[in-house]
Amino acid sequence: MQTPISTLVQRFCNDPAYPPLVRELAAQGEARRYRKGTILIHEADAGDTLFLVLDGQVKVYCNDDSNKEITFGIVGPGEYFGEMALDGGPRSASVVTLESSVCTMLTRTSLLAFIGQHPEFALDLLAKVIRRARMATNSARNLAFVDVYGRLSQCLHTLAEPQPDGSQRIAKRITHQEIASLVGCSREMVSRILKDLENGGYLRVEGYRIVLVQPLPARW
Repeated sequence: MQTPISTLVQRFCNDPAYPPLVRELAAQGEARRYRKGTILIHEADAGDTLFLVLDGQVKVYCNDDSNKEITFGIVGPGEYFGEMALDGGPRSASVVTLESSVCTMLTRTSLLAFIGQHPEFALDLLAKVIRRARMATNSARNLAFVDVYGRLSQCLHTLAEPQPDGSQRIAKRITHQEIASLVGCSREMVSRILKDLENGGYLRVEGYRIVLVQPLPARW
């Protein structure tokens, strides 16, 4: 049985793990539940709505003319997206839910009113935009100058969390296609590199979860 949306909103707003302004912002908009696979934002569409994730996860991505997908990031509870369109321009990327998710939606008008009451939130918003701009710049640099294995190695180390035994584990179940979208290469290339690393004893796979047993080699 699903938790009522009103309960999730109240739980989020009372959770000290999230910044006070973000919790207050969550109470200002309209909360909705979305099924897995729901596209919340279409790239290039007009939009003036900001989304704040209260529960679940969403993926921010783009497709090129050949339908090749590049993933820019995964957004979870306490994070927001859609702020890039608040200047009245088109959406710069698409967003889809990776699981059943609950988001609060705020229009440009309501967000500006919130900033008027809490000017300090504008700094948080600006910092978020700057971080994402840096991530986009870094992604472009990697695609231009770093080979596929280098990007894959960086991706695995970014996703993995240290374990008491010295290994690193990617807690989230992730498919080869999802990794390929993050890295910017084919699924077949990801499968080939991961298989070689597994055969070499650098990693193991436990039910779609990757464990980095030892530091990955500098070159493949």
